[in-house]
Amino acid sequence: MIDTRLVADAARKSLPRILAIACAGATALAGAQSQPPGSTTTTLGAVAVTQLDANLDGGGKAGWNSFGANLNVAHQFSTALSMSVRAAYVAEDWRFDTPTAFGPAAPWGRIDRPGVGFDISYATSADTAWFVAPQFEWAYESGASASDGLNYGAVFGVTKIFSPTLVLGFGLGVFRQIDETKYFPFLVVNWQIDDKLRLANPLPAGPAGGAGLELVYAFEAGWELGAGGTYRDYRFRLNDDAAAPGGLGRNTGIPIFARLTRRFGDAARIDLYAGLVADGRLRLLDANGETLRSADYGTAPLLAISGSFSF
Repeated sequence: MIDTRLVADAARKSLPRILAIACAGATALAGAQSQPPGSTTTTLGAVAVTQLDANLDGGGKAGWNSFGANLNVAHQFSTALSMSVRAAYVAEDWRFDTPTAFGPAAPWGRIDRPGVGFDISYATSADTAWFVAPQFEWAYESGASASDGLNYGAVFGVTKIFSPTLVLGFGLGVFRQIDETKYFPFLVVNWQIDDKLRLANPLPAGPAGGAGLELVYAFEAGWELGAGGTYRDYRFRLNDDAAAPGGLGRNTGIPIFARLTRRFGDAARIDLYAGLVADGRLRLLDANGETLRSADYGTAPLLAISGSFSF
């Protein structure tokens, strides 16, 4: 059984930290630990992803592999105020097999995506807190200018503790994706349904989309099994040797996944993912943002592994 008094007390004490973690895309809001004022937590993470080849409408196949690393430093200034800074880098290598949907040559190759973000949360009462998370990302094909691939904007929102086992909130992301402004609302959810089952946000809200939803089952100490999904839409600048010199590439889809997690105390975890990307579409745009070619791709299998360590 859940000790509701302990849960409520922990939630009130750690609400600002919960929000900071929610903005950064932690897999479980309820897992946030109460940090005393003046404390600093550093988290190192890495993730590897592969989207297996999928058939393109119009001919050919496409898929990609990526590797990313990130560093997050969070500081609890007071019981009400917490701040963190996050730096990340992702390298995404695309492969195209006879990409006739885009012409005789591959439309793009390796995409680099370095970024930095800041998370600020402030509790205005024992059960309510507000957060803002400015973020900057450079998304560009190798050989293109990083400054031409700038994405920037922020996530804003508020959360409220409705009961000892339910935290809900609302957020809005506003981002300039290179040459187009995007808005997306999303829900912040942490519902401890019972002592085993939880509904929460699995992924970060950022330039590519909202935080998604995931249902998680804790089946024994240190182990979790989850299933969820979200929507992703991102753009990147192409180099001058691409099929559309100085143009843009765009990838959209709905990742649906299952996750198996092993925790090693409060400091470390490893996550294994298996799933698929549904309703995927690739677009090749010219330097003015006009679509030159577009191709839907069939359901694409997705595999990933990630790990993190905090100290």
